[in-house]
Amino acid sequence: MNDRPDGPPRGGAANHVAGDVFGNVVQAGVIHGDVNFHASTRAGVALPYRAGVVPQRAEAFQRRPDTVRALEQALEHGDAAVLTGRPGPHTGVVSGLGGAGKTQVALDYAERWWAAAEAGVWVWVTAASREAVVSSYARAAADLTGVEDPDPEQGARRLLEWLAAASARWLIVLDDVQNPADLRDLWPPASASGRVVVTTRRRDAALRTQGRCLVEVDVFTGEEAAAYLRTALADQPHLVEGSAELAVELGCLPLALAQASAYMLDRDLSCADYHSRWKDRRRRLTSLLPEPEGLPDDHRATVATTWSLSVEQADRLEPAGVAGVLLEVASVLDPNGIPSALFSSSAVVQLVAARTGGEAASELARDGLGCLHRLNLITRDLRQGIVRMHAMVQRATRDALPSGRRRDLVRTAADALLQIWPDDERDAVLGQMLRANAAALAETGGDRTWEPAGHEVFRRAGKSLGNIGLVTDAREHFQRLCTTVTRQLGSDHPDTLTTRHSLATWRGLAGDPAGAVSAFEELLSDRLRVLGPDHPDTLNGSAALANSRGLAGDPAGAAAASEELLASQLRVHGPEHPRTLAARAALATWRGQAGDPAGAVSALEELLADRLRLASPDDSETLTTRHNLAHYRANAGDLAGAVSEFEELLSDRLRVLGPDHPDTLTTRHGLAAWRVVAGDPAGAVVAFEELLSDQLRVLGPDHPETLRTRAALATSRGSAGDPAGAAAAFEELLSDQLRVLGPDHPQILDARGVLASSRGMAGDPAGAVVAFEELLSDCLRVHGPDHPATLSTRHNLAHSRGLAGDLAGAVSALEEVLSDRLRVLGPDHSDTLVTRHQLAHFQGIGGDPAGAAVAFEELLPDELRVLGPDHPGTLITRHELAHFRGLAGDPVGAVSALEELLSDQLRVAGPGHPGTLAVWENLAAWRDVAGE
Repeated sequence: MNDRPDGPPRGGAANHVAGDVFGNVVQAGVIHGDVNFHASTRAGVALPYRAGVVPQRAEAFQRRPDTVRALEQALEHGDAAVLTGRPGPHTGVVSGLGGAGKTQVALDYAERWWAAAEAGVWVWVTAASREAVVSSYARAAADLTGVEDPDPEQGARRLLEWLAAASARWLIVLDDVQNPADLRDLWPPASASGRVVVTTRRRDAALRTQGRCLVEVDVFTGEEAAAYLRTALADQPHLVEGSAELAVELGCLPLALAQASAYMLDRDLSCADYHSRWKDRRRRLTSLLPEPEGLPDDHRATVATTWSLSVEQADRLEPAGVAGVLLEVASVLDPNGIPSALFSSSAVVQLVAARTGGEAASELARDGLGCLHRLNLITRDLRQGIVRMHAMVQRATRDALPSGRRRDLVRTAADALLQIWPDDERDAVLGQMLRANAAALAETGGDRTWEPAGHEVFRRAGKSLGNIGLVTDAREHFQRLCTTVTRQLGSDHPDTLTTRHSLATWRGLAGDPAGAVSAFEELLSDRLRVLGPDHPDTLNGSAALANSRGLAGDPAGAAAASEELLASQLRVHGPEHPRTLAARAALATWRGQAGDPAGAVSALEELLADRLRLASPDDSETLTTRHNLAHYRANAGDLAGAVSEFEELLSDRLRVLGPDHPDTLTTRHGLAAWRVVAGDPAGAVVAFEELLSDQLRVLGPDHPETLRTRAALATSRGSAGDPAGAAAAFEELLSDQLRVLGPDHPQILDARGVLASSRGMAGDPAGAVVAFEELLSDCLRVHGPDHPATLSTRHNLAHSRGLAGDLAGAVSALEEVLSDRLRVLGPDHSDTLVTRHQLAHFQGIGGDPAGAAVAFEELLPDELRVLGPDHPGTLITRHELAHFRGLAGDPVGAVSALEELLSDQLRVAGPGHPGTLAVWENLAAWRDVAGE
């Protein structure tokens, strides 16, 4: 729902500015818009400074002098050292495991560097993704510089700039880089005072360039491996027998040695006994293959043997049989983090009960995780509620599954993800984790994911992307999903049709409403053929098509389609069904958008009465209906009533939903926006500033609603008397919108229009004309000539020409716009009335006050009929009419009309409203002229 009014109040003729803000334009004196965010600042931290979650040393840590010496030499000759694994001379390991001890080597170097550094900086970054690197950089930049950037990418750049200029010694450790491309433009700068250590599972050539030296971390030497076992088993010396032979058998791989030590300590098993078990199971592991992205290593099977033995032991611990089931579930999910709550979901609990024959109790899952954690098969972060499982353990577990079980596990895990996925995603970290796990399911499940049909969790993941503002990513997600589901299930399968629906939806929200209309038209045709006209999905598709038509610039067509849909919903579902009520809401909305706000108010009042009768007053749909009713009440001219309703609604939404719910934030936006129109731009600025702070915290800086509030704040500042500041804020906003949405997104075109108007208001009408001319070219290309946004841009271009001194050109252009608006929108649309108003105004100041007075006399009865007597537009038309009557030679008539208007203006808007003050000023002037 757009909370901006259809047309701002148009100022009186005293300052010769009588335009309005519509669509993507801001007019002098009246600005409705959204928000600017300023980076907060604080004092930078004092040195020495260290940041990041540094891993702990291994309990039986073995210093590896040869490897550390190679690292030190690399750092002496180059600026960045990249640690990766490589096969040993006698046994092989997969460097991608992360089990060769790369992190421990980096930690050893970093701790000794830190101890020797004077007033240095040490930043440890867990670099598993670009997002993780950027966020860690941004946090460090905020600490070091005192500047907290709302955009993490900007914060990351700020850290790199600080490092380039720093004289203090610094060390950056980028641990576990998964993809070298993640570090594009994020490599710390070359510096005599700086050092960079990267640990990675990759050997890409890109890691060897630009002064970077590749240091390969080998497995332990025989002596190091034996010493590790002796240290790990020191509390149980009788277990050390046979350690040298076992170390060789395990390939001297640190991870394998750690797993074996834990197992032996738990079972009081000697190295010799463990070695015997190991050899007995080797033949069963000959089919274990390396991971696709892993380096060649034929000793991988021996590590998996260690894990399989540990799984058996964990499964024997109380509660018996539970740990193995949970390990299998975890094996199909994301190794980097699984929400602990997933294992207590009803889907997993029921699976555990079915497999063990025990009771379905969530505490069994918690205890089973404890068993896995004890044997080091998983790690648990109890504070954050996260379970992690190494990817190699996952692979070994999956490959050991009986035939057919993986498909069941994938569907169970998908059910569990969906069960714990919150409707209101306020926790960004949890949302990212859930999406990553859905992606892991799709990868590990393969074709099994689509047997016998697709799963809703994959659509939920795409919706989640869109809900957090990543609309382009959501569109791309559904594009990929649509390709997959069509290949797996066929073009006419219900899941395929549903996925096409989601793709069309996000295509429109990502800035291609015309493409969404085309996609929904094709989809509706297929649904009619496959499902029939009365199927709920067919009716839902009809509703989406109507909505897309409205968003594509045809609100009248959307209203007509909604009316047809309502008839179908009444026939199929009856008058009280939620789908029927939703169709009534859509019809009321598009009637309001098509220029009938009074009709929208009447329809929404009736709908609200029925919702209150059928559901609780705190029902979400009831609250949404109240929000829309307040919005269109304001559009219909009852600003005081609308503001009052918004205030009451906000109180209820705070009580029912809480302060951080998106619907609560939306109502705060609507209330602030209408305060501008009601004559309190300063109060609106304060409200938008407070709202922006909360949206940045809850939604993030790139969410569309956050960007919309920044625009509203900027325009409110312009209305409050700072047009130059508003223009500057819009320039900053436009840069961020371009980065997030792309150049042709409707919000970008809107922002460019507001920026052009702000420039005109700031004293550069010629610059505004140039900007609107460029914008018009893009609107014609993106929207076409008859789209409301294109017509608004033409209107605002004509207005700017008039402000720049070309009155005749403005009049001629407005006459053409009026002709097209009458054809496209009809005579009663608010945009048509606005153009008539603007045309009469420029006719008057262009030298024809009598003609202007006649035009305003003809306009006033239409506005009284369509908008009502108290609408801001109607009051401004009366002001203009009185003014031009005076200019046409009737100062006494002007005084009389202004006196009547003043009485109504005081009643409607109050004495402090800018419109009221303008009437006072002009009344005084015309009284002087009339000799009163």
